Amino acid sequence: MYNDWRISTYNGVLLACYFIPSWVLSAMKIWVSPIRGFYDRTNIAAAMYASDFLSLSSIDTIRLAWLLALGKVIVAAFFLVFLLLVIRAAIRNKGGADEALAFALGLAAFISMASLIAASKVGELAALRLHASESLLLIGGAIILIVDTDPQVMASRKKQTSPEPHHGYLSSSPNS
Repeated sequence: MYNDWRISTYNGVLLACYFIPSWVLSAMKIWVSPIRGFYDRTNIAAAMYASDFLSLSSIDTIRLAWLLALGKVIVAAFFLVFLLLVIRAAIRNKGGADEALAFALGLAAFISMASLIAASKVGELAALRLHASESLLLIGGAIILIVDTDPQVMASRKKQTSPEPHHGYLSSSPNS
């Protein structure tokens, strides 16, 4: 069942197993208590950057916290879609989950990199380490997804690009 998986599929499953519970719990903390959840360890970089550099009102800070929670839940949802597609493909022996993984990696890398930059601006070392680790995981996963290709696609490309033997000028006419 798992013999036809590529390395990007294994990597995507491992990333999904980390980011789904981690980011859903982080978003749930914001939903339960927007300000306290926004100043939680997983979101502290964005919260400190917003309070130090953006000078937002309390309702705007809550809206920014909810926007961050929404982004994290969307990432978790796409990782979940990826997992469901991978499980379905393992059962049916077909591929096709790379789009959900690519979207989840892209949006998560954007959120994590923005949090990394915010953590570096406010000087929060623990958040900087957390977001740097998450960013490296996501960027590495994206690189693996880009580089890793399906063996069936590679075999079909070899068939298409194999040079045909040249038999001379006269034998290549359409009427021969």
